[in-house]
Amino acid sequence: MSTPHELPKRDALPVEVTWDLTKIFENDEAFETALKEFEAKIPEVRAIKGTLAQGADAFKKALDLTLALSRELETLYVYSHLKNDQDTANAFYQGMNSRMESMIAKTSEAISWFQPELFELTDEQIWAYFDELPELEIYRHYITSMLADRPHVLSEQEEALLAGAGEIFGSAGKTFSILNNADLEFPVIENEKGEKVKLSHGVYGQLMENTDPKVREAAFKGLYQVYEQFQNTLATTLSTNVKVHNYRAKVRHFSSAREAALSANHIPESVHDTLISVVHEHLPLLHRYVALRKKLLKVDSLHMYDMYTPILGDAPIRYSYDEAVEKSKVALKPLGEEYGKVVQEAYENRWIDVVENQGKRSGAYSSGAYDTVPYILMNWHDSLDQLYTLVHEMGHSVHSYFTRSNQPYVYGDYSIFLAEIASTTNENILTEHLLATETDPKVRAFILNRYLDGFKGTVFRQTQFAEFEHFIHEEDAKGVPLTSDYLNDYYADLNAKYYGPAVERDPEIALEWSRIPHFYYNYYVYQYSTGFAAASALADKIVKGEEGALDKYLTYLKAGRSDYPIEIMKKAGVDMTQATYLEEAMKVFEARLNEFETLVDQL
Repeated sequence: MSTPHELPKRDALPVEVTWDLTKIFENDEAFETALKEFEAKIPEVRAIKGTLAQGADAFKKALDLTLALSRELETLYVYSHLKNDQDTANAFYQGMNSRMESMIAKTSEAISWFQPELFELTDEQIWAYFDELPELEIYRHYITSMLADRPHVLSEQEEALLAGAGEIFGSAGKTFSILNNADLEFPVIENEKGEKVKLSHGVYGQLMENTDPKVREAAFKGLYQVYEQFQNTLATTLSTNVKVHNYRAKVRHFSSAREAALSANHIPESVHDTLISVVHEHLPLLHRYVALRKKLLKVDSLHMYDMYTPILGDAPIRYSYDEAVEKSKVALKPLGEEYGKVVQEAYENRWIDVVENQGKRSGAYSSGAYDTVPYILMNWHDSLDQLYTLVHEMGHSVHSYFTRSNQPYVYGDYSIFLAEIASTTNENILTEHLLATETDPKVRAFILNRYLDGFKGTVFRQTQFAEFEHFIHEEDAKGVPLTSDYLNDYYADLNAKYYGPAVERDPEIALEWSRIPHFYYNYYVYQYSTGFAAASALADKIVKGEEGALDKYLTYLKAGRSDYPIEIMKKAGVDMTQATYLEEAMKVFEARLNEFETLVDQL
């Protein structure tokens, strides 16, 4: 099912390779009817504002109505955004999706009164309602989670002032985004054929994988030459953004910006500290892998621009979509019969939009609502990477299916902290399967290298980012000016610490902080590392058939938001407040590094 040179139009695709959105609404007319009915309910929710103090029945009615409205809105939005993504050039679906985005804003405004009004009640009033009306029990964790924010919610007037300043608070991030994506002018370099190539973010990523070191060096130095010119401006935007995080944390009575950011998912700060500590302890493993890269590339000096070029050439195996479907079913068998039935249903009942067509959104994702199936968007090209993408997105979709099938709507989704664990566990299980079945040394080496590169880029690199992010927040809180020189010096030392003595201290890498959007995301990146490490540890337990491991994992997949993320992971068999899961992941990395080192000596 290779993509032809000229992409097909949407209406020319065989129906069996497209997703079936009639499961949501039979047609666009049914969607429009449902949208009108939905809009008519918004005044009903507005009308019950001010009723939470009027007794248990009124309290339950408010919960039921606001959540029911959100539930219907999600279904409508999923239909509109999937229709739009399947052909972004279709003006009709552009309009439909735009109307739904406006409806989301309108609905959010209509139910925004609930939490402030809840906080006006005393704990005694709220829990008396639960004692009086047993039907409220389903909402206990939901309300408990909301009330945890009460110490950090300000007066109505203060909240209004903060909300009104929201656009101002976000200006540093917006300035960075515009400068980084629109205004920076990158130079032209020559590729390996002597052709002129103008650098951009996307082109730079491709050139870092180029097999010609002169091309990689030219791209690397050309890109950072631009960032060097704007380093003072970019230090100011980043510093301002950090000040916003620290200010908001202070006025909301948090001890730090990190505590404020992690509190949204009730994550203890020890999770962040433990991650950095364990990664530091195991940096010699990364140093070994980097040194091996230098050996395999046969270079006298290894530079930071040599970190992404393939060291084993093109993939020695590839899969058509039909082959990938069958391979994924076999690979995921360790997840059990219950899991396998959902995977089979996804393939048989058109949950997946498979091939690329004109105007289709790029990339891949899993999407859906509580009352829809968890659809998957792909843009299939025959390759090993696409097989990995398929099982990754299937991990998200089965997670969503189990959550929605086992939880009421109020707990029918899951936090970002948990999301990538399910998808990455699938990738790890696929790796285990391929290593168990592929005997060709070249194939095994390629699969091992893919895993090791993924671990390097996710666990080690994202932890480096997390460490830098925490450092700049702490330094600003102490009153230290975050000048470009100060940031450059710290980042250069940190990068050298992570990558080790085999890599040259390229002066340009000191500026890497200036081009990373994630440093404006407020303690987001650490979740990539914790998620990957947890998935690696879980997959190892499941594939080895450790007693109870699969049942615990399925418990996690079915938990949704019924408990805090840390508690859900404990039930899965991973205590993310402790170092064990990270150390187990490092053992897997080391074992695969050992085999890879042995294999490449034989090739």
